Amino acid sequence: MFNGTMADVNEALFASGQEAVTLVIGLVSVLVFWLGLMRIGEKAGILKKLASLFKPLIVKLFPEIPKDHPAMGYILSNFIANLFGLGNAATPMGIKAMEEMKKLSRSNEASRSMVTFLVINTSSLTLIPTTIIAIRMQYNSAAPTEIVGTTLIATLITTICAIIIDRLFYYRRERKHKK
Repeated sequence: MFNGTMADVNEALFASGQEAVTLVIGLVSVLVFWLGLMRIGEKAGILKKLASLFKPLIVKLFPEIPKDHPAMGYILSNFIANLFGLGNAATPMGIKAMEEMKKLSRSNEASRSMVTFLVINTSSLTLIPTTIIAIRMQYNSAAPTEIVGTTLIATLITTICAIIIDRLFYYRRERKHKK
């Protein structure tokens, strides 16, 4: 405005707004597609099989949560949604998991389980990075799915590191409290 380029600013503002709307519509369509596949997987029992496959690992990661507690179901659902790159769909399940863990801890302070869940959820092991693929498709990438392998490797490494660091800090804190 001070440099006399207000017309350029307005043009960029409207062009960016239009591009943002187009991007959101593209992302919503991909998210709806994957959520539909998740629903089909749920009806077919695939999600239950995945949950039973991951349950022994989840029970070891969250030993203070009873095996049949609702928090376990929310944690498993959240992890499975994140596994398929559906972070937006995973969020409500993550919130419910945290609420259930807070009920268990009966404290306003984050419990061990809550911290572990947050750390793993943040690192988020991903098989299919749905949102990133959708963005790459929106911008006409020649090979939008070529990132699947590297994303899997990167998220696997970050998740393993997150669990190791979480455990190191937990055991260090426990030793400190015993002294």
